[in-house]
Parts: sequence; C-alpha cells; structure tokens
Amino acid sequence: MTNPFFELNYEPALENLGEDYFDIVTAAKFPIHTLRWRNAQVLSQLGLDPNQVTDHDFIEAFGTFASVRPFLALRYHGYQFGEYNPNLGDGRGFLYGQVRGIDGELYDFGTKGSGRTPYSRTADGRLTLKGGVREVLAAEALHRLGVKTSRCLSLIETGEQLYRGDEPSPTRSSVMVRFSRSHIRFGTFERLHYLNRPDLIRKLLDHVIGVYYPHLLAFNSEERDPNFYAELVQRVAQLAAQWMVAGFCHGVLNTDNMSITGESFDYGPYAFIPNYDPKFTAAYFDYYRRYAYANQPAVCYWNLEMLQYPLKLVMAAADLDLGLAKFKDSYRQEYIDKMSLRLGLEPLLPPESAIAIQALEELITLTLEFLATTQMGYHDFFIQLKNSFSPNWREDLANIVLGFEGNLNEEQTQLLGNWRLLYHKFLSQIPMEQISEVSLKLHTYNPSKILLRPEIETVWEKITTDDNWQPFYELITEIQA
Repeated sequence: MTNPFFELNYEPALENLGEDYFDIVTAAKFPIHTLRWRNAQVLSQLGLDPNQVTDHDFIEAFGTFASVRPFLALRYHGYQFGEYNPNLGDGRGFLYGQVRGIDGELYDFGTKGSGRTPYSRTADGRLTLKGGVREVLAAEALHRLGVKTSRCLSLIETGEQLYRGDEPSPTRSSVMVRFSRSHIRFGTFERLHYLNRPDLIRKLLDHVIGVYYPHLLAFNSEERDPNFYAELVQRVAQLAAQWMVAGFCHGVLNTDNMSITGESFDYGPYAFIPNYDPKFTAAYFDYYRRYAYANQPAVCYWNLEMLQYPLKLVMAAADLDLGLAKFKDSYRQEYIDKMSLRLGLEPLLPPESAIAIQALEELITLTLEFLATTQMGYHDFFIQLKNSFSPNWREDLANIVLGFEGNLNEEQTQLLGNWRLLYHKFLSQIPMEQISEVSLKLHTYNPSKILLRPEIETVWEKITTDDNWQPFYELITEIQA
C-alpha cells in the first residue's frame, strides 16, 4: 500500500527561495523506531483519515525518512538572553516539507532530533525522549487553552543513549515532527542583516507576505510592508496575552524562538505557573529572570524592536515605529478578551454596557490580586469557579459561593467579597435566558487538567521505570478534554 504521507501534495515554497536560506541535509540512521505518539487531530487537519494511516506509515516517513524529498536545515541567528549569537541554525532538525491543510493554509513538517547538520557544532543533533514527551504535552495543553501554537504530529523513540547535563544520563532518544505555520524566525531575518544582504531580506519578506499574509497583497507596494509589520506586532502581542492568561511561562524566549507568523513553538524548559507569581521563571539557567512570567510581554516587544534592524534595510523606520506603537493596545485588548472568557463573561455582555471594558479590567485586577494574596492555585481558582457556578448566582449575591471561603483570613475574605460584588454586577446584566451560557463558557475555557510540572514528572517516571506509556496517553486525553 502507498504511504499517505508520500502522497501529500508538498509545495516547495521555502525551497524555491534558494540555498541562501538553508542547507540540504540528510537524516540520521537510528537503530530502532518505536512510534510513541501520533496526532489524529493533525491528520484530520491534513485531510487524512487517521484510520487509514498506519504506525508503519509514520515510521517510514518520520523515523527511517524513506522519502526522496530534499530536507532543508534552515539558517538563522538570534538574540539569546539579550546577546546576539551568529552561531545558530537548525542544529538537530530540518524542514521535512510543506503542505496545505484543509483550511487552505500552508503548514510545515519540521523535525527535531533527526541528526547532525552544518549548524550542530559540537552537539549530537539528537532529542531526548523526555524532551519530545514534554513538547507533545505542551503543544496539546496550549492548544486546549486557546493559545496559537504549533503541535506535534509524531514522536518516535530511536533507541540511542544520550548524555545530557540537565537529565540523568544516559537517557533515551527520539525524533519528533512539529506541525506549524512556519519555521521562519525573527532570527532568519537577523542573520541577513548580519550579512548585510538587504536583497535577501527583501526576497524573504516578499515570500513571507505572499505565503503567510496574502491579504496584504491587495495593498500597493508602499503600504504592504508597514501593514505586514503592524500585523505581526498585533499577532505577537496577542500571543503574549494568550500565554499570560493561560499561565504559561516560555523557557527561552529568544528571537530564534519567535515565529514570523506569531505562533508558539520551541518552548524550551517551559512551565505552567502553579500559582500567581509574576517572578516565576521556567528555565533553571535563567539566573536573572529575564524570561520570568511577568516579563514575557516586554520581552516580545523587545524582540520586535530587534527585528526592526533587518527590516530597516528595506522599510522606513517611521513606519516600523508606528507599527510597534500598536503593541500595548493589542496586548491589552487580547488579555481582557481572553481573561473574560476564562471568567465566563465574554462576549455575553451587551457591547453598549457602560461598565463593560473598565469594569472588566477592574474584575481581572481583583482576580489577580486575590490570587497573589492567597497564593491558591492559579488554575484551581478557575476550575473552582467552573465547578461552583450556578444560574442562581444572578439572582442574589449571597448565592456566589466558590467553596474555599472558610480557609481565608480577614484580608482575603474582603478581597473575595469585592470580587463577588463586581462579578454579580456583570451577571445581573446578562439576560436570564442566556445565563446558562456562562457555565458553558467556563467549561469551555477552563479545562480541569492543567499541565503542571509534577504531572509531567509522574508520567515520565512511569516511562523510565516501567516503560509504561499508559499514564502519558491518559494525561493527553485529560488535557484535551
């Protein structure tokens, strides 16, 4: 039977740019190939019937790499912890191919752990199995929380022993395939600035606009570039807001981990915050908390500023500054919208409501102040809100009982009282026939399972000690629910 992955209509969109942007590479040969994860949802997004795609198909395409397609290791630089690094590039992965989804959008298959490339330097080009497990889990958790993110198509264990300083070694190896809108990074442009190649920047920018922002082709050439940057700023601002609402802390928010489409990918040693702590930092090596939870919007803004340097070679600086000026408002609006969804209120309030925006911000501020003061679980608060909500909350303020009031001190009780008062004011503006939609939204935007670090360590211990993958699959099912 024909492998359905080999029958997909691959488009050489990035390949057609030419070898100024990539190197053609080959995949490593691995001693074993054991499929550990296959994403049925992504298969459906490609128009493939999951029941018609076998495990062997995955292994043949993304384990032994039997395809005759050219594999492209992309060239890029980047600012890492604020310092420019010209010694980057795809060091353990490549662009496998680009295909259209059923939505008509172009997507990348990008590997991770598939072997050495010209940019591996002294590294082995491999991915630890735990690293692959962590990215699969993060992608599914972020997707469930409504964050714009890449996802994982497959994870294959490859039978090698790897030595790492941040994991007990030897540790197991894997190759993962990421499904994303693009692997073009801010750092892809930054490399071309470093090389002083405005001609290649112009060519890459035209490619990005034509493929990922095609609606901008309706503008004339003078308007197209400024509108691109302004939209990118908006997308990145919205992404940062989505992370903050989801309680997600990216591990290494360097410019080489920033996608030109405004999509999460390559999260590093990420973590979801257990409680509301603005200083929470995911990466143990981030000694100065550059990428702390609360710093993420400012870091994204700074990364967009750094992207201006290459873009200034082909665009007017004034246009770039006008685009960047939209970051704050875009972030604020997205944060309010997404937090309102977690509170079950958006978009149920009438748009002409006098209290809508200002009072929403006040309610969100009260929520965060309560969480900071009590240090109860950030996600637990929303889960408790979801589980406790009753339509009779609209009838009487006294009916709003969340279930944890008895454990609060006087100050915390007062904060919660202020929160209840304002929350009830919102509920009273929602027509009675629509009040059940609050519960629906609370259940839609507040999953009961949040991917905290102890959850990951628990499933990894089962894999390590017993090669038991069932808890991993059960955790994914819970996350997706």
